Amino acid sequence: VITICQALQDTVVAIGAGDRAILIENVMGGEVAAADVSVRVREQRGIAASTPLVLYTGTFEPYQGLDLLYGAAARLKTTHPAARILIVGGDPDQVTAARVAAERDGLPVMFTGRRPPSEIPAYVAACDILVSPRTAGTNTPLKLYSYLRSGRPIVATDLRTHTQVLEPGTAVLVPPDPTAFAAAIGRLIDDPAERERVATAAAALAVRKYSRASYVERTREAYARLLGARALPAEAVAVTGSATAP
Repeated sequence: VITICQALQDTVVAIGAGDRAILIENVMGGEVAAADVSVRVREQRGIAASTPLVLYTGTFEPYQGLDLLYGAAARLKTTHPAARILIVGGDPDQVTAARVAAERDGLPVMFTGRRPPSEIPAYVAACDILVSPRTAGTNTPLKLYSYLRSGRPIVATDLRTHTQVLEPGTAVLVPPDPTAFAAAIGRLIDDPAERERVATAAAALAVRKYSRASYVERTREAYARLLGARALPAEAVAVTGSATAP
């Protein structure tokens, strides 16, 4: 049994199948876009280079916490009026409804709708702060692994969905509360040195625990256990990180 986060691994252990389970986080990918690409993202959206820009990427499912993010946006409108929140993702009907509501409430929020996966690194590079406002669930958002590599600081809710990956100091973790979330974003906007410190710690965590090499090694271990062997030759794992039997 291959699990992709510690919460699922714990579930498998709890039902008595831990001896047949191995944890392999889905960490592959996460390239960082070149700086000139990020500049074009801002230009195409009419966002000045000096504008503090916060990014959310993902679906509009209730557990993702977009209502929390909208609440934080309402508070940032007062405390940091220059800031903007860019939301990438969502079905067309969801985006239309959200845009209407944001305009009605005067929120500093912009929507792109769904974008091709190949474009997401450019949006990440264009922003100053990355957010994951989840309010429910225990699975790790896959975007966290690319966020860690991005060179941008992360603000996330202090829930297991995040804390099973994010260690203290590698992100700003706050309760799932709009006021707390807005305050965390505001502190990072006001403190470039803190943004750099958090982003650097996040990148170091990605190298230490969620690297390509770690992924490949755990995949080799899974195949070795499956085959009843003590080890699997390195060449049995493809360069892409996917495993192939010898």
